[in-house]
Amino acid sequence: MAVHPAPSLSSRTALATTTMVLPVLVTPIGLAMLSRRSRVVHLEAREARPVAYVQTTIPAEKEKDEKEEEKEKEEEMWVRRIRRQILEWLEENVVRPVKTVWRFAVLAAIFAPVLLSIPAVFVGDRIKERHDERTGTIWWYDLLVRHMELAGPTFIKLGQWAGSRTDIFPAELCERFSKLHNQVDPHSIEHTRKTIEAAFGGRKMEDIFDEFIETPLGIGAIAQVYRGRLKPGIALHFEPEEEEDKQDEEKMGAKTKPLSGQQREKRLKTEVAIKVLHPKVEQTVERDLAIMNFFAQVIHCIPTMKWISLPDQVAMFGEMMREQLDLRIEARNLLTFQRNFRERYTVTFPTPLIDFATKEMLIEEFVDAIPLKTFLIHGAGPFDTKIADIGLDGFLRMLIFDNFVHADLHPGNIFVRFYNPSANNLFKQLVARFQGSDQAFQSSSDEATARLRAAVARADKDQGKDKEAWECELQALYQEGFRPQVVFIDTGLVSVLSDHNRRNFLDLFRALAEFDGYRAAKLMIERCRTPGTVKDGEVFALRMQRLILGVKDSAMSLGKIKIGDLLSEVMSMVRNHHVPMEGDFVNVVISILILEGIGRQLNPKIDLFKTSLPILRQLGRQDGGRGLVETMKDIPGGGGGWWLKMWFLLEARQWAYETLESSTTVDQHLDVLLQPAI
Repeated sequence: MAVHPAPSLSSRTALATTTMVLPVLVTPIGLAMLSRRSRVVHLEAREARPVAYVQTTIPAEKEKDEKEEEKEKEEEMWVRRIRRQILEWLEENVVRPVKTVWRFAVLAAIFAPVLLSIPAVFVGDRIKERHDERTGTIWWYDLLVRHMELAGPTFIKLGQWAGSRTDIFPAELCERFSKLHNQVDPHSIEHTRKTIEAAFGGRKMEDIFDEFIETPLGIGAIAQVYRGRLKPGIALHFEPEEEEDKQDEEKMGAKTKPLSGQQREKRLKTEVAIKVLHPKVEQTVERDLAIMNFFAQVIHCIPTMKWISLPDQVAMFGEMMREQLDLRIEARNLLTFQRNFRERYTVTFPTPLIDFATKEMLIEEFVDAIPLKTFLIHGAGPFDTKIADIGLDGFLRMLIFDNFVHADLHPGNIFVRFYNPSANNLFKQLVARFQGSDQAFQSSSDEATARLRAAVARADKDQGKDKEAWECELQALYQEGFRPQVVFIDTGLVSVLSDHNRRNFLDLFRALAEFDGYRAAKLMIERCRTPGTVKDGEVFALRMQRLILGVKDSAMSLGKIKIGDLLSEVMSMVRNHHVPMEGDFVNVVISILILEGIGRQLNPKIDLFKTSLPILRQLGRQDGGRGLVETMKDIPGGGGGWWLKMWFLLEARQWAYETLESSTTVDQHLDVLLQPAI
């Protein structure tokens, strides 16, 4: 066994130093190598299984996150739903009743003086010229009208509607109701801007209009109207006739062709009227209707008031109000009237911008024309007879041909403009009609309107004393060949007679043809809603017979029959004998009264029967007589034969009248010729 010698001191020192230094040197190298090895192993592992990592770890986390998001969304939707239900419940059961009670308190304060002063109707002497009403009654009527104006839009509309119901309310009160004026402050331009921009899908006003006049043209109980000028790109939407052109092409073959884009450019209408509903007007109307319905139910419990059927009347008034709160209905009515009067050039209606019509806003063609009121005040000169005949003819065509009648006809909704048929030669007129261009018409119409507006401005400046300029301008237009065209606006309300009500209406006119007033009265009683509430039905029938016999005497003597006076008397009898009538039937009767009254102001010799003759003749000529046959078929009950009788009677009456006038003229000439020369 070998024995090693013990290390020396220097060797031990070197070993100790090596032992101490080596770990210091080895540790960083080892750590570095270990780190490198670890990275290599990690990279190899990542490279070896990248798909497994993506497929297992990431989708699991994603799916978890998506589920959490869906859960949060569901919770948020659930919270929103609960919140909405709570708000709806509060609105329905707390806010709305509180607002209704508050509105009731306001109305009670407004109408308290009216209710407390009711005894005044029994005071004072009777005035024969005022429908035999007492002076106290007339004072109370005026007080009622003033306070209805203060009560807001619903009650203003209620008064205007009641003014047409002479079958329910006294004639003197109806006259005052019909003169109710709107006392509504204009809403802000901000509300108008917001409503218009919403209708155009968020498009800014500056991108819609080249010009917009912020001062309203008119302020009504429901809406207010502005004037503006559309950008041409927007105005292209003014052409709703394309579908109608297709329908006409189907009916007429190749005779009618849809207009090309270039042709439509020629008929752009950029001058427009913009109607915007007042803010929150619908909520106000609904609250007022709820209050009205409550009192109608209370009053209906009174036995002597049952014949009026106030709940039904309030329901009908409410339906009328709701139609006016949706301006899309007015737009559709305008299109219907335009189709009906497409070939009747003497009457026209504004064109609506149907593509952008909403419940709160309507844009339609601005018709630059003179209000009919101006002609009633200053006179229509050589055009008075023509304007009166056009207005009545248009209404009778709505009634007889179309059964689609403008139910809000009054001077404020009727305008007149003039056109010159000789502005172009016949060939140019035919080309313009084919292309749909009305530039020549528009130019001549604008010229005439500007001239008349200047003349009436001079007359108004002198407080109506300078009528000579107005009359001279009318005479000049007449001599230059201008002709009037009547424009009807504000078509939110229309009357379409049901078969039942149309039959009642035609039976009334059938009584005129057959002079059987007794039978007509009996039929009116039998067909009314509550025959049991009629008061003295036999007396009513006898009075009707006497009235119709008076018409017969007038007709046989070739006198001018005032159909307005006749219908006014009928409505008075209906009211006194408690014969309830349907609202749309009454609307037609009232429209006749209003139009004949307007016509008589322009032409005192106007004769409704004479005006109806051209319409009956056109029915007879239409499609070789088929038009009259079809109209007779449409009459409920198959009673169309009396149309022929009435037509024959009117033709005979007109022939006799013209013969009498002619013979009178001949006799006058003979008298002049045979007079001795002195």
